[in-house]
Amino acid sequence: MQLRLPAINTLLDSWLNEDIGRGDLTVFPIDNKIYCAHWITKQNGIFCGGPIIKQLFQRLDPLVEVDIHIQEGEAFKNNQKILDLKGPRSSLLSGERTSLNIGMHLSGIATHTNKLVNELEGTGVFLSDTRKTTPGLRLIEKYAIRCGGGINHRMGLDDAAMLKENHIAWSEGIQESIQVLRKNIPWTTKIIVEAETIQQAKEAVIYGADGVLLDEMTPDQLKQLVPRLRDLAKQNSLQRQSDQIVLEASGIKTTDLKRYAATGIDLISTSAPITQSSWVDFSMRFNTTTTPEE
Repeated sequence: MQLRLPAINTLLDSWLNEDIGRGDLTVFPIDNKIYCAHWITKQNGIFCGGPIIKQLFQRLDPLVEVDIHIQEGEAFKNNQKILDLKGPRSSLLSGERTSLNIGMHLSGIATHTNKLVNELEGTGVFLSDTRKTTPGLRLIEKYAIRCGGGINHRMGLDDAAMLKENHIAWSEGIQESIQVLRKNIPWTTKIIVEAETIQQAKEAVIYGADGVLLDEMTPDQLKQLVPRLRDLAKQNSLQRQSDQIVLEASGIKTTDLKRYAATGIDLISTSAPITQSSWVDFSMRFNTTTTPEE
């Protein structure tokens, strides 16, 4: 995922403006001598957000140098120094809170994601996110999912055509909706159908969906349904570009991941890493000298 997009710069500016506003009043007693600071972890976890933190400080003040000692998606231990900063003291102070907020939030998502991904290790099933993200933060929250070992579902409504419960209820049905979509979207765009019943799932496959989201079905139901859907996909391959279909389980409890992974599905989508994760705890310590502390 590219992190040097105009959209990222817009986010950085909005975050800095939110906290600094017309100017940081607390820096008046602080001179602009070059000093150093560093970040210390206060628990174990998975790191995420380094490039964003570096861009944030450089956008605040080009004189600030950020030296990150850990890779994106790498595990850290409690009381580990993960980055050094060097720059004007006033700039380090002004960027402290915003940078920590972003680093702790994204690392919290990556940590939670990694925990769930580890439960699926060896199953061949992927863990995917959803569009249930914090408004304005989708790009970086989905980036954190990848740092934790998960994969991204569609970024937005323009990424893939997904027929959900209300689309089906307010349209002429699954068959008609898929046919209309095929006539109006690029051939490279995938069509996904959210199925709440076994009949809806079968219709989606028969009429050419590229993927089916099997919503709130039990593992026992899926064990019987998944092989039937794969057979249907092969029998109706002329309706899509491939006889392969992506089958996704959603609306499940994360405590049941292993049971769902044993049903033959391809991926499990969940909002849990974003909606249920806690921030990890980092602290920014200011050095008493102009050189980084060992």
